[in-house]
Parts: sequence; structure tokens; C-alpha cells
Amino acid sequence: MSVRHFRKLAQANRLANLRLMNACKQLKPGEFEAKGTSFFPSIKATLNHNLTIDWFYVDALEGGTLGPKAWDPPEPFDAIGPLADAQTAVDERLLAFCSALTPERLVGFSSVHRTKRIQVTRTDDLLAHLFLHQVHHRGQVHAMLAGTSVKPPQLDEFILDGPGDTEARVPEMEALGWTEAELMG
Repeated sequence: MSVRHFRKLAQANRLANLRLMNACKQLKPGEFEAKGTSFFPSIKATLNHNLTIDWFYVDALEGGTLGPKAWDPPEPFDAIGPLADAQTAVDERLLAFCSALTPERLVGFSSVHRTKRIQVTRTDDLLAHLFLHQVHHRGQVHAMLAGTSVKPPQLDEFILDGPGDTEARVPEMEALGWTEAELMG
């Protein structure tokens, strides 16, 4: 896969997380932490998990040594506002990393600081895993939103060009300060 592909995945990730966080900010009191049916017991727990795992892997991609301290505590945020801000910050780091990728770095290696070992793995494989992890748990939050007062947002857009796609993302593009030319580049 090309560096462009991973940049677009990072852009799609940022856009989807923006939509999901904006939807979650509309939840009525009690819905964010309410028990739901999913791998994690609530929207709050699932979004906190996604965030801490992003901290873990993005730090590794950047050459850091945060390791398992990323999920200590496992649910660092009790409210959607600060959680959304933290998710935005790590999404921006991931986007910056992917935007700066070179073909050599993409097939190079990243060190993941696990509990008792350092795992050395290809960067493209680590990125693929990270994006799949995000999609997996965003889907769970999407399903849990269906049982709340908030309509689940459109999340399965992959930054395609053409009628219908570009119009559907106008509000997010404005909020992110992105242009279609930059997105399709």
C-alpha cells in the first residue's frame, strides 16, 4: 500500500471520530455512561478504550516508550467533552505521522513497548492494525448510539471523490479546515 493510502485512512479516521464525538456530545444525561450491549459496557468505556489504545500505538509509531502506561487509568475521562478533545489531539498526531510518511518509513519497523518485551513490527502492519481497531470499536459505539436519543452518524465514508460524497462532508470539512483538493491529493 502507498503512503497516500495511509494518509487517507488517517483523514477518514479523523473525520469519523469528529462525527462520532459530535453525536456523543448530544447524548442526554446518563446515556454516555449507561450500560449497553457491547464488548465494553458503555459508550464511555468504549471511547476511553479507543483513546488509550490510540495513545499506545501512536506513541510507538512516533518512537516513544509510553507502552502500557497509556491505559493507566483505563478510563481517563468521565465526560465526553474532554475525551473528545483528547481524541482530536491523538487523531491529529496520527494524521501528522501519516502525512509525513515516506515509502521507506512505511515498510520500516516500529517498536511497540509491551509489558515485558519490545515488539518490533512493520510500520504498515501496525498502522493497518490501528485503523482496524478504531473502526471496530467505533462500530460498537455506533450500535450503542442506536439505543439512545441520538441518531448514529454516517461513519463508513472512505473519502471518495464525486457527487454525493463531497456534499456529505461539507460541515466536517469546514470544521477541520480541510479542502477537497488537499483531501484528494
